[in-house]
Amino acid sequence: MSVILESSFNIKDIIKTPESPGRRAEPKPADLLIKLRKLQQAKKNLEDEVKETMLLRCARKEEEDALTAEALQLEGTLNEKEELNRSLQLKCEDLQLEAQRMKFENQLQQLMEQHKNLSNVFTPQRLPAEIQSAEYTTEQLLKAEQQKLEQLTKLLGGLSCTQNAEMCMDTCENAP
Repeated sequence: MSVILESSFNIKDIIKTPESPGRRAEPKPADLLIKLRKLQQAKKNLEDEVKETMLLRCARKEEEDALTAEALQLEGTLNEKEELNRSLQLKCEDLQLEAQRMKFENQLQQLMEQHKNLSNVFTPQRLPAEIQSAEYTTEQLLKAEQQKLEQLTKLLGGLSCTQNAEMCMDTCENAP
């Protein structure tokens, strides 16, 4: 808010004294009273202007102080929010690291359980029993293979007899 005050006071108007062309005249008391009243009015006007200027200055100072206080408060709020943001980011990172750690621990636990199961299955005490079981299974598979080969040989023998008989029949039928 800008206020420009113009004073109607002009010092030259007050100092001017009526002069006659050839001589200097003494001011008359009535003229002096008029000049005194003008000076008093000018003084009052100047005092009013100074008072108004001081009031405006005080109002601007109060406004400036209020704005400064608000700026400081907003700055404090900003700092608090930035600190809260940093805190939340750190918390988020901690939670992500914790989740990764838990996942790793679960994988490690599963791996340890698998290792434990494997070590129970393949212990030196069980090795002779496992070898005997594998040998028995191999023996059974070999017997089954032998039986299948014998069956296949019988089928092939029967098939060749059937083919020979068919060929003989074809030959007999085609003979004149």
